[in-house]
Amino acid sequence: MDNKKKYIALTFDDGPSDTTTLQVLDKLKKYGVVASFFLIGENMTPERSHIIKEEIAHGCDIQNHSLTHSDMREFNKETILAEIKETSRRIVEYTGKEPTFFRPPYIYVNDLMMDTIPLVFISGYNGLDWDPEVPASERARMIIEGARDGAVILLHDLEGNDATVEALDTIIPDLLREGYEFVTITELFDRAGINYQNAKREVYSYTDQ
Repeated sequence: MDNKKKYIALTFDDGPSDTTTLQVLDKLKKYGVVASFFLIGENMTPERSHIIKEEIAHGCDIQNHSLTHSDMREFNKETILAEIKETSRRIVEYTGKEPTFFRPPYIYVNDLMMDTIPLVFISGYNGLDWDPEVPASERARMIIEGARDGAVILLHDLEGNDATVEALDTIIPDLLREGYEFVTITELFDRAGINYQNAKREVYSYTDQ
């Protein structure tokens, strides 16, 4: 990775949602940065296709977050594959691109999932932004303090997650001032020289792990 710059990937789970995703996109456009969206297959409906297309038009990545957002440790191989394949099929339908990365629901993983799913597993560090009791200021503080070169930020654009939308007005400009460049998850791995086919059998939160 280029030692003269610091790179970080902003990622969002559980979309697309009808309003929050668009609000997140507005913040990305405001600051001129990109992100990666890990979509739930069941949320990818024709009515939301314009949202997905807007994500792509802004230069964002679209990645796989399962079909039903279930605890996949309870599934057999066939059900795991069905979850992944149908979500990937919908991503291709709306974007024309196969996903490369997978974020396990709840970051629950077992050996069967690792052996079955042909994608790079992604986690990230977070600001507890799925908890409505955590205010925007605290979410922003945790994300900013946890930042480092090659890190993956894990946030959520689920419907009604207004505090995370608010937190972006602190997170993005503060990290820009600290010298970070926001890149997609694909670009983060490319810059680190990680070949997807040879990626470690683990769940990545940092490209230098």
